[in-house]
Amino acid sequence: MDKSNINQILTQLRLTSDAISGSLRPDNAQLNPKEVDFSNILRSAVDQVNATQQTAGQLSQEFMKGGSDTNLHDVMISLQKANISFQSMIQIRNRLVTAYQEIMNMQV
Repeated sequence: MDKSNINQILTQLRLTSDAISGSLRPDNAQLNPKEVDFSNILRSAVDQVNATQQTAGQLSQEFMKGGSDTNLHDVMISLQKANISFQSMIQIRNRLVTAYQEIMNMQV
């Protein structure tokens, strides 16, 4: 693994960390906070997780077929990225469900 791959992975980890902590906002949130559509943000996050999983699946299939362009390091890194993004999405879903349940249990 060369230095550019490591830097790229570190950059992606930082961006993921920023996105999870809420310090990174989508483009439409930076324009006007009143125009933020929660469903679009959630949909784009799910689409990104899906794309990561699709890429990992394709790389692993190519590696199993004996493709000369893929190596084991890239396959393992992409599988770990897919796993981490999926686990993050599960945690976000769990927190949303908990928040929804707390709101529904509030007395008015």
